[in-house]
Amino acid sequence: MPRPAAKPKPAAKSTRSRPHGPRVLTGTVSITRQVHFNSAHRLYNPAKSLAWNQRQYGLCTNPHWHGHNYVLEVTVRGTPDPETGYLLDLAELKRILHRAVVDRCDHRNLNEEVPFLRGIIPSTENLVIAFWNQIAPHIPPPGRLHAVRLYETPRNFAEYRGPDAS
Repeated sequence: MPRPAAKPKPAAKSTRSRPHGPRVLTGTVSITRQVHFNSAHRLYNPAKSLAWNQRQYGLCTNPHWHGHNYVLEVTVRGTPDPETGYLLDLAELKRILHRAVVDRCDHRNLNEEVPFLRGIIPSTENLVIAFWNQIAPHIPPPGRLHAVRLYETPRNFAEYRGPDAS
């Protein structure tokens, strides 16, 4: 006599855990983007005499200007997004730097053609502070601007870490 067909067994539950997607590690990181621009400037304090300016600034006070091939490095700190692994897409940081600084300063006279620098002696020290002020409002959370470094020459640079840095 034939046996009745057996009922199919329910599928056994897997003891393996389901994958939850790729891991993103936690921690504070810094990312840096470098951009370049060329500008002319003159170091000159109009409240002082020409002799004083020449003593302080030497050739940099040339009334016919002088130029630099600037290198701007901007560092952002924070915790990477758990879905993307990015703190900030470096392409977006490049766009921010171009809109805030490069497009406004490249091939310009920093003393006369850049509104946010008007009335400021465009020393490298003053420029990093002014650039910070232009860039910081555009950095999206969770990132925060950590450092702005400006190379005037390969051997001369200034760095600013913000108004709250000690």
